[in-house]
Amino acid sequence: MTSSEHRPSTVGELRESGHIQRTVKEEIRENLLAALRDGRDPWPGIVGFEETVEPQLERALIAGHDVVLLGERGQGKTRLLRTLNLLLDEWTPVIAGSELGEHPYEPITPASIRRAQELGDSLPVAWRHRSERYSEKLATPDTSVADLVGDVDPVKVAEGRSLGDPETIHFGLVPRAHRGIVAINELPDLAERIQVSLLNVMEERDIQVRGYTLRLPLDVLMVASANPEDYTNRGRIITPLKDRFGAEIRTHYPTRLDDEVAVILQEAHLTAEVPEYLLEILARFTRLLRESTSVDQRSGVSARFAVAGAETVSAAAVHRGAVLGEADPVARPVDLETVVDVLRGKVEFESGEEGREIEVLEHLLRRATADTVRTRLGGIDLAELVDAVEQGDPVVTGERITAKALLNELPELEVLDELAERLGAESDGERAAAAEFALEGLYLARRISKNPDINGQTVYS
Repeated sequence: MTSSEHRPSTVGELRESGHIQRTVKEEIRENLLAALRDGRDPWPGIVGFEETVEPQLERALIAGHDVVLLGERGQGKTRLLRTLNLLLDEWTPVIAGSELGEHPYEPITPASIRRAQELGDSLPVAWRHRSERYSEKLATPDTSVADLVGDVDPVKVAEGRSLGDPETIHFGLVPRAHRGIVAINELPDLAERIQVSLLNVMEERDIQVRGYTLRLPLDVLMVASANPEDYTNRGRIITPLKDRFGAEIRTHYPTRLDDEVAVILQEAHLTAEVPEYLLEILARFTRLLRESTSVDQRSGVSARFAVAGAETVSAAAVHRGAVLGEADPVARPVDLETVVDVLRGKVEFESGEEGREIEVLEHLLRRATADTVRTRLGGIDLAELVDAVEQGDPVVTGERITAKALLNELPELEVLDELAERLGAESDGERAAAAEFALEGLYLARRISKNPDINGQTVYS
């Protein structure tokens, strides 16, 4: 039921409508199976997991398992967890005013049970959107049992109620997610005694507050994320809790280059046009960092590195446009130089590489650029451009050279038109970026020289 005009407003009307109560896991299972049968993508916006993580997660959800995702930082674990609420019904009925969003057919708190007995079929019904049924908590060392499970409310005790009265309890995140999804990010960061408080929730589905056991048949899907290193460094998932998760699924960085570029395009907020071959350089750069022995691979190199790199390159183009008066700036290879200086702190290096961080980053960026040039410009004979640069005036570029000025330094050559066509360059900014991309490739292939001048500009000769 999606139309507000036809949603039942009392439990009596709800029964007459033929509504059938389902548990959260049944709801997710049936909606997931329906999406698979219809050929709809259950995981919109998730890139690179189609043949690995997604099938494993789908099987776990069909089996009704609680799930923990295990992987290095920046692999999209949290983003994947946040898509789970799309498998819930768009709207679901709850007892109007109930603290835990209980189903009208099955009140579980003393207050709701009492109201249901008193009002019968007149018990009011409200409708909750699926976006309200996903709760997320970042595990931190200061997280308490009260945050997750609950605690005695001193105000209610002061009103004269006894400590044994279940209505004195202030419920935490997990009970309040009743009939929804609870996601705990970086689960090993929870102190072990706090993890113990989740054991009953996951197995017996009840909660214990300060020694008082309140039987609550909680209906939740528990999901979590963790970094593999957390098992030996910052913390660990205690064995009894780990055992209660029905599925442990390993995530990974994109295995294909085009997936890496797709993630950048999807996640980066670009303030200027960045040609796709520059994004490919950033994607290759990130992948080379993940393979480098100079980089601490235990912490990983997040996909956010490439995303931040693309945003930095875009910002460099906008900065140049503002300084030089370019109306529609386009990022050029010269803007890639800003990535090393700005993002060096996002990569963890091995202890023996102290002092060589910039050298390593610059070397791998040059490799990524050379690989991209070979891939993108393979088959184009650049000899005409080499001859023009060697025999004519040097070509000057840099952050203080406009696209128009760069193009004016280049003679009219057929190969430049071929480059523009190959790279889809139409505007002056795009053609200048394409020409600079070819010049950088020729320098890396040692066919022309490249020297910085005293003004911070670059001279190809």
